[in-house]
Amino acid sequence: MGTEPIPSLQDFLTYRLHRLNKLTDRHSSEAYAASLGLGVGEARCLAAIGEFAPLSVNDLAARANLNKAQASRAAQMLVERELVLKSASDADARGVVLTPTRSGKLLWKRVMRLIAQRNADIFGCLSSSEQRQLETFFDRLIAHSLKDGRRA
Repeated sequence: MGTEPIPSLQDFLTYRLHRLNKLTDRHSSEAYAASLGLGVGEARCLAAIGEFAPLSVNDLAARANLNKAQASRAAQMLVERELVLKSASDADARGVVLTPTRSGKLLWKRVMRLIAQRNADIFGCLSSSEQRQLETFFDRLIAHSLKDGRRA
């Protein structure tokens, strides 16, 4: 490796994935705030709670791709807005479980429609076949990362 040229930073796939993530996060954040009055963390948490409830805070963090502190803060904001109900866990006396309220379920549907629209905006430049290929590649990369013990 001593004489091989060092690739440019923008040539690395991880760099481009991170860049795409930042661009889409910024646009998604603006859309969540403008359309739903939610921050991106709150929207991600509501999407995860609506899809996978009941969830512990740890499970929520994993499902929403946030760290535990971010998930906890976002969940508390959703509880204060009466979109999520926090109740004691039957499995862990110290833990809580999060479930959407009736109004939370209604807003969850709007969040999911916005996510669908954001996906169409982001991936609309790809054909249906290319989108399916990309999904397959992502699934393989995620499975590979999980197999290697990395958290995805």
